[in-house]
Amino acid sequence: MSVADFTLKVRRFKPEDQEGPYWETFDVDLDPTLSVLDGLLQAKDREDGSLAVRCSCRAAICGSCGMKINGQSTLACKTMLEEAQGFAESHAVGAQAGGDKTENGASGKPAIVVEPMGNMPVIKDLVTDMESTHWKKIRRVTPWLLPEGDPPEREYVVPPESMIDVTQTMACIQCGACVSSCLSMEADPDFIGPAALAKAYRFIGDPRDAETEERLHDVAQDPHGIYDCTHCFSCIDACPKGVAPMDQIMRLRRAADHEEIEDQNHGHSHMAAFTRIIEKKGTLDEAELLQESYAPGIKGKLAPRHGAVKGLVESLPTAVRGIKSGKMRSLPKLIPGVHPKLPGDAQDHVKRIFAHTEDHQVELNLYIRGEEADEEVPETQVEPEPDEVADSESRPGSDEGLSPGMGS
Repeated sequence: MSVADFTLKVRRFKPEDQEGPYWETFDVDLDPTLSVLDGLLQAKDREDGSLAVRCSCRAAICGSCGMKINGQSTLACKTMLEEAQGFAESHAVGAQAGGDKTENGASGKPAIVVEPMGNMPVIKDLVTDMESTHWKKIRRVTPWLLPEGDPPEREYVVPPESMIDVTQTMACIQCGACVSSCLSMEADPDFIGPAALAKAYRFIGDPRDAETEERLHDVAQDPHGIYDCTHCFSCIDACPKGVAPMDQIMRLRRAADHEEIEDQNHGHSHMAAFTRIIEKKGTLDEAELLQESYAPGIKGKLAPRHGAVKGLVESLPTAVRGIKSGKMRSLPKLIPGVHPKLPGDAQDHVKRIFAHTEDHQVELNLYIRGEEADEEVPETQVEPEPDEVADSESRPGSDEGLSPGMGS
């Protein structure tokens, strides 16, 4: 086994010292195919036994060793040293962690930066308080089945195909990586969060549950619920099990839209306005989107509700920030209905894509559901593989038009 030297730059915190967090480096010598967790455990064993790290299975099953490696929320046991080293060298993460860009360890290579997970209080070193953030929000969505009637003698039997829609969410190991990477939770700590909302869909999509409508109303009406997600894809990148929490949140939004839940957050009307504008124009008119979200249609503008006026007024600071940042510097972007066109026939092309997805019920950002399957091809029209042709020619009685045993 070839051994290589690596430097781990660990963000540490000792509450008993009553001091703030600080950085400490550890040089480890391990096979490059071993994990960052192995490196941390070697540092703990050989250099500082007080280094706190949470781990258990070391096989990406228990979800205990969630942390940030080179700024990315992930599992330490699933991140190989050579992979983390390559990322550190290409992204200069040492400089981002408060060090000099050329800062190297004894190995002569940039350090691998290791930090505790984000959006959670740190207990010590790399151990975070998941109870106060992650588990509290999981319990918020009632993460258990609420069936109707008395329980059966053995188990609830449902067709296997009816569970396909929730199998993706069932893969969650509760590691908290998605919570750590969530940008919405950074802006709004009260946001229910990607892990909890993915768990909510696990039961809303379960055919055995009898509280689907109540669950949907709960997460839709909550101002920190499904419409608080900014659709940034960070949780999808962070999830080590392919649960794709953001996609589950989008499914919750579609389910709420299907139930026509008029939420107090104007999330439903915002989605409806967004799709209407894309369908009509083939591009997004952001100024019109704001008006249509709070006061849809002519009637909504002639007689706006109190909540609509309040929402529009509260949106003014966002519009001002857009003007200052240059995002809305051109006049057409400020006037509803006047919007720059895309080049060529691009807008017509977008309209055709929209019509196709609506006709075929395609969910473009989800893994499970796609376009309708093509018609089954008759077996006689399927071309055989080359090895099947060779095998067929070598068998007696395989000549076309001859029965077995009648070959020449």
